Amino acid sequence: MDEQERIRGEVRARYQKVASSGPEGFGYPTGIAGARFLEYDREFLQRAPPGLVEGFCGVGNPHRLGSIEAGQAVLDVGCGAGLDLFVAALRAGSGGRVLGLDLTPEMARAAKTRVSRGGGPRVWVGAGRSEALPCRDQSFDRVLSNGVLNLSPDKRGTFCELFRVLRPGGLLLFADIVRVGPGPQASGPQAWSS
Repeated sequence: MDEQERIRGEVRARYQKVASSGPEGFGYPTGIAGARFLEYDREFLQRAPPGLVEGFCGVGNPHRLGSIEAGQAVLDVGCGAGLDLFVAALRAGSGGRVLGLDLTPEMARAAKTRVSRGGGPRVWVGAGRSEALPCRDQSFDRVLSNGVLNLSPDKRGTFCELFRVLRPGGLLLFADIVRVGPGPQASGPQAWSS
C-alpha cells in the first residue's frame, strides 16, 4: 500500500466514526452551533430534515462565496453529513441536478438518509475520491467543498479533477483549513485526518 492510500485509509477511519457517532473532537464548532457561527441562512437550517444540521462539521460556508441558481447542476465533493448538499438542492430547485460524493461510504449513506428525511429535495449521493471524480467533463455549473480538500493526499490531482468537471464559466465554491506555522506533532496518515 502506498503512502497516499494509507492516508486515505486514515481519513476514512476517522469519518466512519463521525458517520456513526456524530462530529466530536474537532477544534471548531460543529452541529447547529457551527452552522450558526458560519452564518448559514436560518431559513435553510429551519427547513433541514431531522439530524441533518446536528451532523454538520464544516469549516466554512461555501454558499457565501457565490450563488447557486435554479436549474443548475451542482457537485458537492466531500458532502459529509449533507448540509451543503441540502442547501444546494434547495437553491437548484426541481429543475437542477445535485450530486454529493464522499470518500467514506458511511458518510455518503448518512448524507443520503438525512437529506431525504421528511421529503426533502432529491439528490444523488455516492462514494468517490476527489482525485478521481466519477463524473463527465464539464458537467457541473457549481462545485462545492467544505473542509475536505485539506484531507486529500494529492492536492494537484484533486484541483485538476474539480476544474475538469466544471463547465466553462462555472464556479468552485470551497471553504477549507489552512495551517499557518509548524505542522502537527504527529506524522504520517494520522496527521492528515486531524
